[in-house]
Amino acid sequence: MDIQPIALFRSPLSGKFGLPRQSGLADSLRGTVVLEPAYRAPEALRGLDGFDYLWLIWGFHLNRESGSEGLTVRPPRLGGNERVGVFASRSPYRPNPLGLSSVRIERVDADSGEIHVLGADLADGTPIYDIKPYVEYADSHPGVRSGFVHKREWKALQVEFPGHLPPLFAPGELDALREILAQDPRPQYQDDPERVYGLLYEGRNVRFRVSDGVLTVVGVETAAGSGK
Repeated sequence: MDIQPIALFRSPLSGKFGLPRQSGLADSLRGTVVLEPAYRAPEALRGLDGFDYLWLIWGFHLNRESGSEGLTVRPPRLGGNERVGVFASRSPYRPNPLGLSSVRIERVDADSGEIHVLGADLADGTPIYDIKPYVEYADSHPGVRSGFVHKREWKALQVEFPGHLPPLFAPGELDALREILAQDPRPQYQDDPERVYGLLYEGRNVRFRVSDGVLTVVGVETAAGSGK
């Protein structure tokens, strides 16, 4: 089957590092689905503004590794060391590099072919292959088992900014950045309190350390080529 993108995603996050590991973990994070010219007509989005959420089917375009790690993968939730079957995980390294995300609709601009959404886990430039409305009676299954996800508790980090840094971001941008950082972007097998990491966000390199459950931002620099 030959499939082509019907849209591209626009996000303040340009790389894989720092992307929320699931949709909905950073509810304040804004993004935009921009339809390709062939589908950029009001009738293509007619009726979508009557829904609160939608499904995005998209491609892991930033993966440079081929296929998956094999038939097993190492989920971050398990510390990056234990393996489970690839089909018992949401790993991006899969036989077919397709992602599925449920995101909240902020507003629909049918005339320009844009859907503004919240809580996506997609990087800037991600190809989107299909869009489907989220339907509560069919898509919601509260109280079900979630395998190893329920067996391993995940604690968000406390995020601290030096006083002079928050004014560099608009209030909404800062809220989303806090949510992203609280999820701990580091590889789970790394726990060096002296190591400084860099997260590209809104054209800036946000530098931080993590120690004893506290993430401290130590600086914000203009990212090379960002123009900001």
